[in-house]
Amino acid sequence: MLVKSTAVAGTFYPSSASEIQRLFDLWRLNAASAKLNGQKTISDKRPRALIVPHAGYVYSGQMAFESYQLWHASDGTPLEEIKTVVVMGPAHRYAFEGIATVSADALETPLGNLPVDTLLRDELLAEFGSVIISDEANAPEHSIEVHLPFIKTLLPNAKVLPLLNGDVSVNEVTKVLSKLWSRLDVCFVISSDLSHFHSYAEAQQIDQQTAQLINTRNWQSLNGARACGYKGIQGLLNLEKSPFFDIQELQLNNSGDSAGDKQQVVGYGSWAIYEEVK
Repeated sequence: MLVKSTAVAGTFYPSSASEIQRLFDLWRLNAASAKLNGQKTISDKRPRALIVPHAGYVYSGQMAFESYQLWHASDGTPLEEIKTVVVMGPAHRYAFEGIATVSADALETPLGNLPVDTLLRDELLAEFGSVIISDEANAPEHSIEVHLPFIKTLLPNAKVLPLLNGDVSVNEVTKVLSKLWSRLDVCFVISSDLSHFHSYAEAQQIDQQTAQLINTRNWQSLNGARACGYKGIQGLLNLEKSPFFDIQELQLNNSGDSAGDKQQVVGYGSWAIYEEVK
């Protein structure tokens, strides 16, 4: 079995399973405390998609953890009907054309390997010329990898399908997501941070504008300056079913809120997308 090794364990997130579990336990307590204090509660509905940041855990781990909790039932158990999680993120370190997945059968995490949905991967490769195998592009990338420990912990029986966006049109992304959306046992993570390296006040203003664009499905106005994973967000909001989406903004903050330095910050936001049954 071919396993893709971790690239950023020990930097973006802990390389120790026990340390990851300690953080998850802490974030679970923090979320419970916030709920008691009257902040947003976790719905017992299942979102089809999450938009979640991919920064180091010290910066956006709590936000990501609370987003993934939406894939637990109200009693805290994993939702077994989720068989595969498609994780789509932007390429930061390797230039290529198209949407790159991996040749591996599984992805390594400090918590154990996550199986790749190879059957679904091979369907995409056969149908879409824009979908390619590029282990080189995926090897150093963090935008997908940081999500894997959350999936391994909160959805232990699920498979994953990593999709890394390079130079690709929104129409191509939309076509791929549309095919995947037809599988009712498939859910989605669109991996994206928001604005980068503005002052705290500037970032707040820009990210609030970006949040409004997402909330109102104004995907055409998104760009890389607003959200590094904008192509995945655009593709999701451009789906034919998008008018029937219930888009719920979950949280909006930046690294100045989580790590203290407010001189140059990175913005983070999270959203849950529910498909209304018509």
